[in-house]
Amino acid sequence: MREAAVVLITGASSGFGEAAARSLADPGLRGRYRVFGASRRAAPDDPGDGPVMVPLDVRSDASAAACVDEVMRRAGRIDVLVNNAGYSLAGAVEETSLDEAKAQFETNFFGTARMMRAVLPIMRAQGGGRIVNVSSLAGLVGVPFHAYYAASKFAVEGLSEGLRQEVRRFGIHVSLIEPGDFKTAGTAARERAAAGLDVYAATRDRAVAVMERAEQSGPDPIGFARLLLRILAAPRPRLRYRLGSDAVWVPRARRLVPEALFEHLLRANFDMDE
Repeated sequence: MREAAVVLITGASSGFGEAAARSLADPGLRGRYRVFGASRRAAPDDPGDGPVMVPLDVRSDASAAACVDEVMRRAGRIDVLVNNAGYSLAGAVEETSLDEAKAQFETNFFGTARMMRAVLPIMRAQGGGRIVNVSSLAGLVGVPFHAYYAASKFAVEGLSEGLRQEVRRFGIHVSLIEPGDFKTAGTAARERAAAGLDVYAATRDRAVAVMERAEQSGPDPIGFARLLLRILAAPRPRLRYRLGSDAVWVPRARRLVPEALFEHLLRANFDMDE
């Protein structure tokens, strides 16, 4: 009988991470995966056949090391890392402090890099592994009033693309999932720049409201879990996987129409033209 692959999923307390952790730990998969879910709110827990929850703050080197050590203590290996932890910061660039921007990158970008650095020596020693980084449609198209969030996801895209080539010879596969708008707890968890400026207020609030309506009317995050299962089953997974119809057609439209027209459509979508 094939040994269960050990999967570590960050940001597993809600949304994509929770859906993925529960799906991979489902008894219907007949023990193909041994799943560890990690989040800041997690207390050490072993629920039997479900995902094992371990504490993790991806902003901390010590916490990342402790999380990986705990998984290794329990399972002895790590075959898959899913970097899902992150949050969205709303606000115009001018009204967002650099400390707020740095905090966005500390979680979304450096948190991803921190976890990869923690598991790469283990995967190299094992002779292989898989890393799946969660990007976004905003990692392909800069989103107004979410520019720092988009920048953090653009950075994850570049990091993943470079790493994929570096570790291929060790049998380590790196992939990206690029979701569009989905109905998750991320909408309620969205942070906003503290020092709002009146000159942006009306346009910013309309644009953010458009995004939040799209998210709350979006698909269920179970689609993420299904895609992840396909990626893990693929002998040679691709670099990029787009998830959701908007994640497919928006980048395609950008390639097909003149740039000025695409920018006009983007502004119109976010109700920015007064």
